[in-house]
Parts: sequence; structure tokens; C-alpha cells
Amino acid sequence: MTLITPEGMTDWPTAGFPGVRVNPDTLLPHVVNEDAMEAALAASTDPADRIMALLLEGHFGDAAEELAEARCNDPESFKLRIYEAELHRATNRFDRAVELFRQLLAESQGTSREPLIHQFLGRAHFVAGNVAAAVESFAKALDLRVEQAADASLIYSSAVALQRARNVLEMAP
Repeated sequence: MTLITPEGMTDWPTAGFPGVRVNPDTLLPHVVNEDAMEAALAASTDPADRIMALLLEGHFGDAAEELAEARCNDPESFKLRIYEAELHRATNRFDRAVELFRQLLAESQGTSREPLIHQFLGRAHFVAGNVAAAVESFAKALDLRVEQAADASLIYSSAVALQRARNVLEMAP
């Protein structure tokens, strides 16, 4: 598991779960406070939270098993479907991750969930090396979050991701 010292991540966007932040260089979530994450997991009854932790810890096989069981119990869970796509992204099956995020995006058009899916889709594109598509997705996520007057931490996360992707795109040959 990757732990980051608090001094090195004060400007890292929150990742939506205690003890987890987004690395502004890789745009991937990292555990920065294991105690905070473990306390939140202990208090949670949502199987998606445990799956997220397993993904962050690099336990992809265990995450896949728990995800399969959770999806059997709740096959329509939006959050579990996101983590299914994230599992594909984490295991370098980028085409499948992008396909699943696009399916979720089609179902989320015009809803409050749409910017979240654009953000995840942008991350999948970025990690896969499709930086131009990442810029497009992050820009859409940012625009929608501003339009929907989302929490400042979400707007910041989208702004950081968009700027990073633009910087990488500008440096590309």
C-alpha cells in the first residue's frame, strides 16, 4: 500500500473517502492516512467501501471476488458498477473500463451523477495514455460541477485533473 506523508499532500484533492486523496501527478487515489481509512471502513456497511480499499491496496483478486458477491446482491448498484470499471482500469484493461464508464455515462446524462462519471472516465483515459480524451472528460466534469454548484472539493478535484492532463498534453511530442 502506498502511504504518503501529510506534508507532501496538502494540495492533493480529496478522493471522497476518509484517509484517501488523489495524487495530482498520477491522478490516482492513494491512502494518505491508513488509520482514518480503517476507522471509516469499520463504521461502514457499504460493500463498495471495502472493495475500494482492496483496490487501493492492490488486492485486485480479493476486490474482484467481493465485487462479484456484492453485484449478485445488488446488481443495479451504481457505486458497484463504478468499482467494476475501476477494477478494469486498475488491472490495465482500459478498453473495458472506458466501455463501462461510457455505459454509465449514457445512463447518467443530465443527472447529478454525470460529472462523477466524466471524472472517472477522464482518469481511465489519462492512465491509458489517451490524454486528449482525458482533457475532454475532465473539462466536461468541471463544467458540470460548476454548473451544478457542486461542493468546492469536487470542483477542485476536476480542476486539478484538467490542468494536469492539459500539461501532459502540451508536453507531448
